[in-house]
Amino acid sequence: MLWKRKGKEEPKPDKKEGDEGKPLGTPSEPGGTGSHEPDFKEQLKGIEIKNERAEQEEREAEEEQVKKEPAPSKTDDLAILYEDSIKDFKEGQVVKGKIIDVRRDDIVVDIGYKSEGIIAKWEFSEPDKLKVGDSVEVLLESKEDEDGCVVLSKQKADKLQGWERIISTYKEGDAIAGKPVRKVKGGIMVDIGMEAFLPASLASLKTYCNLDELIGQVLDFKIVKINRPRKNIVVSRKDFLRQMLEESRLKLLKELKKGGIVSGTVKNITDFGAFIDLGGLDGLLHITDMSWGRISHPSEVLAIGDRVEVVVLDFDKATNRVSLGLKQKSANPWQDVDKKYPVGSKIKGKVVNLMPYGAFVELEKGIEGLVHISELSWSKRYSHPNELLAIGDVVEAVVLDSDKSSQKISLGMKQLEVDPWLGAEDKFTVNARVKGKVRNLTDYGAFVELEEGIDGLVHVSEMSWTKKVSHPREVLKKGQKIEAVVLSMDAKNRKLSLGLKQLTPDPWSKISQTYSEGHTTTGKISKITNFGIFVELEKDLEGLIHVSELEEKTQTDLESKYKIGAKLAVKVVKLDEAQRKIALGLQ
Repeated sequence: MLWKRKGKEEPKPDKKEGDEGKPLGTPSEPGGTGSHEPDFKEQLKGIEIKNERAEQEEREAEEEQVKKEPAPSKTDDLAILYEDSIKDFKEGQVVKGKIIDVRRDDIVVDIGYKSEGIIAKWEFSEPDKLKVGDSVEVLLESKEDEDGCVVLSKQKADKLQGWERIISTYKEGDAIAGKPVRKVKGGIMVDIGMEAFLPASLASLKTYCNLDELIGQVLDFKIVKINRPRKNIVVSRKDFLRQMLEESRLKLLKELKKGGIVSGTVKNITDFGAFIDLGGLDGLLHITDMSWGRISHPSEVLAIGDRVEVVVLDFDKATNRVSLGLKQKSANPWQDVDKKYPVGSKIKGKVVNLMPYGAFVELEKGIEGLVHISELSWSKRYSHPNELLAIGDVVEAVVLDSDKSSQKISLGMKQLEVDPWLGAEDKFTVNARVKGKVRNLTDYGAFVELEEGIDGLVHVSEMSWTKKVSHPREVLKKGQKIEAVVLSMDAKNRKLSLGLKQLTPDPWSKISQTYSEGHTTTGKISKITNFGIFVELEKDLEGLIHVSELEEKTQTDLESKYKIGAKLAVKVVKLDEAQRKIALGLQ
């Protein structure tokens, strides 16, 4: 039997027959307890000496073999040095290399390893500027791929270096400059020394942002998330702008003072004014504070994007509300308006606006007066000022009234002509008979032109003694020439009342004698209403049968039984001479 020790076989002590399976030094016979123990120790010591001698002989043999081998050549030394050098390259580290070839789509880089690496051009930020001989830093991804080539990456090297620089310099919440380089799903990749992700929702303060407009610009961002395990960073343009606006707002609020002049940009325009962005704080420029003159809409003065200088009228730090004024930059032209344009003075101005109720005339920049439609002419009646005037017309007028506090001036054009009502009281005395032409009909009467500029009104109640006139057209026509009686005259207020029925004597004294109570007669139905039936007793004389005198109580029932034009036997129930009314009943 042999034991193995460091590659050498040694003889094992022989066992006596019958000792198999027994441990060394154990007596072969029962009851033996140690009579052979000194022999076993001597045997074990001899074995150890032999082993040590064998090891010594083995070492001497190896040394002798080395002496006999030839010395290494220079080629062997270079190979050893080369092998030692490539042992220094570790996968995952950034190494320096030199460009040895620039191809159409690739860059060949030598890092001093046993093979070159090929890197796609798109991994370089400015591939068109690369040339042979340039030094670059790349990441050694793998020493050897399936083709035996080293695998390198410029982009990953930049990311790794950028990542280490950024995490050592910046933290979440810090501002950092970067350039958006390309769109990706959900946002943009931004070059901040490495590629960081900008979500589309954080690209602008506005709800919608055109991401294409950001690409290529150098902008400031705020780092909102650093994920160390994944080595990625999320940035926000929105948070950065919001922080800048807040800082600007606080600074602006400290510097604001009433009466001070500030600059801003027109941000939005509404019907009541314009909002001005002062730089982190919006102020309202009300339409009434845009111009000393009249404007219909803020867009007449401003446009979105305009840069303007405005006066701070008031501000509230608690609510961040700022009131601004534009017209306050110039002196108030209304200050001495009563001296410039005294009542009764003649002025000349330009028509700047026409409304259904009148024309606005600009006297000077910021001052306008109103010519009411009733002040256009003594004689002609205009339904709209555009029948006489047009925007841009230069007209003369007379100042009728001036109110500096409310900034209003009343003008008149007809006052440049002679007032036809002067001396009208002498021409048109009460009870005098006059002639004229029906100019207009209304629900309540007819206007009769007696001469140019002087009209009189014939009320419907003054058209007949006996007939109930519902509308003037029942008696008169527009353009009809008539005669009337002057009932009243008020030249100061330009009012003249006329009557037609006064041309004939009042017949009611005679009627009251003829149609006394109980008088019976036959009449013709002239009208059916919901309250009764009108019966014509004679020409222009009617009486009313009230529904209380009839069995039928509704107009429908009345119309079904009685017909207009039909004759009807009636009796006088009551006559009221003062009210000119006759109450009738059926016989």
